Amino acid sequence: MDAGVDTEKGESALKRLLQHLQKNVRTSSVKLDVGHFANVIDLGQGIGLAIGTDGVGTKILIAQMMDKYDTIGIDCIAMNVNDILCVGAEPISMVDYIAVCDPNPYLMDEIGKGLAKGMEIANINIPGGEIAIIPDMIKGKRENYEFDLIGTAIGKVSLDKVIAGQRIRENDVIIGLSSSGIHSNGLSLARHIFSEEINKYFDELGRTIGEELLEPTHIYVPEIMEMMNSNLDIKGLIHITSDGFLNLNRVKSDAGFVIEYLPEPQPIFPLLQKLGNVNDEEMFRVFNMGIGFCVILPEEEAEDAIKIAEKHKVDAFRLGYVVKDPEKKINVKPKRLCGRGKQFYKY
Repeated sequence: MDAGVDTEKGESALKRLLQHLQKNVRTSSVKLDVGHFANVIDLGQGIGLAIGTDGVGTKILIAQMMDKYDTIGIDCIAMNVNDILCVGAEPISMVDYIAVCDPNPYLMDEIGKGLAKGMEIANINIPGGEIAIIPDMIKGKRENYEFDLIGTAIGKVSLDKVIAGQRIRENDVIIGLSSSGIHSNGLSLARHIFSEEINKYFDELGRTIGEELLEPTHIYVPEIMEMMNSNLDIKGLIHITSDGFLNLNRVKSDAGFVIEYLPEPQPIFPLLQKLGNVNDEEMFRVFNMGIGFCVILPEEEAEDAIKIAEKHKVDAFRLGYVVKDPEKKINVKPKRLCGRGKQFYKY
């Protein structure tokens, strides 16, 4: 579709940036390659500091269109702490950066409500941050409510327990944890599809499309931390964000992934596909399609992981398994999709 983000151009731009940054990386203290969900810095004495940063993206425009800002802070925390989990770290703190056109007290109060709720769920603190008033730089959908929201989170992990996928082996299984909906990715395409229908009520959703798109991103900290503290042999943790299941090939392993089972996604996804006439290749490249986080571990521990997720009221499913594959392809059998690099192809 002629909407959304030019991912190929984005990848090219990122490479141009990294060619400068990587020249000065102290490789002895940085434990992972750039490109994982977060990185780990060696602090000495076997202690690792996990660090990552992310924002809310164009979900902010939905909040402005709906004039509702009390959950967007949850999204900001979720996008950050879920990435910190992916290296086997426990999230402990985050700082936020809010750029605004106008220091609107009501807007700050509403954003603060979401940040506070996200802190509670993720069990982290926000010891500080920054508010920048830059009206010449910030655009939006509602005058005097234009803003951007970004976070940088840290976590702690023993260096001998860093999880980056390096121990993934053939026949390990993929457990998928349900998303709460669209989360914070693919909103540019969703806005293009629904255009002026943001306040329209859809029976299949049980609410307006705007309310559905603002459903906060799920924070996976409680269930994933319990899995790690239960001494399950977790080999891979993957936050399913933009690029969907293609995120599986970000792990540090020459492995491919076969997805043989897909649970029925939330109604928002078939609605998006139908009204936007979007093919499967694009849907699975842009959206999480109902699965927001994946855990890779041995077959014999799959049921224990599922039970822990369900204890936290999160549906979990055995999606598939790992195969030997230096090309790191992702085979979504129910949809006859093969993922390579940043694209899915029909077969």
